Amino acid sequence: MAVDASTAQPVRLAPIKLAIVGVGKIARDQHLPAIAADPRFELVAAVSRNATVEGVANYHDIGELLAAGHELDAVSICTPPVGRATIAMAAIDAGLHVMLEKPPAATLSEIARIEAHAAAAGRTLFATWHSREAAGVAAARAWLAERTIERVTIDWREDIRRWHPGQDWILEAGGFGVFDPGINALSIATEIVRGAWVVDSADLRVPEGRMSPLAADLRMTCGDVPATAAFDFLHEGPQQWDIVVDTDAGPLTLRMGGSVLEIDGQVTEAPDAEYPRLYAKFAELVRAGASDVDVTPLRLVADAFLVGRREIVPAFAW
Repeated sequence: MAVDASTAQPVRLAPIKLAIVGVGKIARDQHLPAIAADPRFELVAAVSRNATVEGVANYHDIGELLAAGHELDAVSICTPPVGRATIAMAAIDAGLHVMLEKPPAATLSEIARIEAHAAAAGRTLFATWHSREAAGVAAARAWLAERTIERVTIDWREDIRRWHPGQDWILEAGGFGVFDPGINALSIATEIVRGAWVVDSADLRVPEGRMSPLAADLRMTCGDVPATAAFDFLHEGPQQWDIVVDTDAGPLTLRMGGSVLEIDGQVTEAPDAEYPRLYAKFAELVRAGASDVDVTPLRLVADAFLVGRREIVPAFAW
């Protein structure tokens, strides 16, 4: 809430009028509830080729939305990464602020172009990394800042059939494959362990007839700290999203995607509030006329594809 300098009284700002572009599982599970719960936003419209959102205007594509003449301030783009740059550029050309679901674009060149376009237009661009908003991440970063880090170990194993049923795009070119969830781990690791991260080598296991890997192993360094990551998209049973950081004061462990923090046997857990935090930050950026675009996790994935040794494994079927 702003303050009127002449009266020192609080001034209630008008809500940011928002459209959501891409109405899939992540939009329904996370974005829409977060928007509905935040009075700083008013959802005006939705864009999707295959779905609609009740209670708002619905359109087939970004062109239809922009042509409809709604009073809009911003869009939140939740489509698959391929094709997202065209949507973002059109929104910026229409004078809108843009929030991007992770990964921000299909390539580094695309996100660089979007960022430059937003800056030239004076529009906010927010490339989100929702896992950085997990409950234990900020505390982990603060604790590690005062320790000597010796090693980072990432184990990120989940079942594609459970989390992305029937979504063939994720295994096509530009779909990222196992790096769609794996990039979440990289976003946390690069947030809690600061420095120059480098992918030294990688093994990528790509199913016959598909373009993107279902499993990958990365060997990295951050400065002189070694790091490994094991990503598996065919993991059955209990799902695993763990990062262990060995230090001179003992290990720090982030479990369940960063929502559970363990240090010296002390376990801290908090409810999921990643997307409400993202929208709160987006509102702050829009009000301040600022942007936040960190491409480090995307760069590491791109490097893994560049240096990775590909192994063709048996075909995958849903």
